[in-house]
Amino acid sequence: MKKSELRAIYKTLRKELSLKDVDDLSLQIANSVLKLPIWEHSFFHVFLTIESLKEVLTEPIISILSGKDKHIVVSKSDFKTRTMSHVLLQDNTILKPNSWNIPEPENGISINDTQIEVVFLPLVAFDKTGNRVGYGKGFYDAFLKNCSKDTVKIGLSFFEAETVIHDVELHDVPLDYCVTPNKIYTF
Repeated sequence: MKKSELRAIYKTLRKELSLKDVDDLSLQIANSVLKLPIWEHSFFHVFLTIESLKEVLTEPIISILSGKDKHIVVSKSDFKTRTMSHVLLQDNTILKPNSWNIPEPENGISINDTQIEVVFLPLVAFDKTGNRVGYGKGFYDAFLKNCSKDTVKIGLSFFEAETVIHDVELHDVPLDYCVTPNKIYTF
């Protein structure tokens, strides 16, 4: 299927999830994250959940990272340039929703893309070869191109992999892993 078709299907499937489903499935995903071979790294970028879109809740993952004394990095989006800047998430970091209802830091210590070793990515759908469908703005693909080639890219999804995404483009950056409630995909 094409990205636009997958976006429509999976946005509808997410809308059908109850808030309890979102909570339960997100916790299963967070527990599976513990099984990934990523814990030697220090700087972890985590997307902040857009709850109105019923994205995977990342608070449980943030709690795990905090408990393991990892550096947690969150981003702020610039919609004019379609770029993201990143800051260290600390106890005193003020988070506020932007005009797209994405929680973003208002302050914080700036972190360079090349410092980030692991990235947890939001997605709408993904396929069995690690290609992902996001929201179509290209923010994460642009950001990932600036990261180290060794940066580990992990998608989080309530749903299992599609067989193939037919309209993958050269600028699309594939995943290394995708974690669902029932399975960890390795690419």
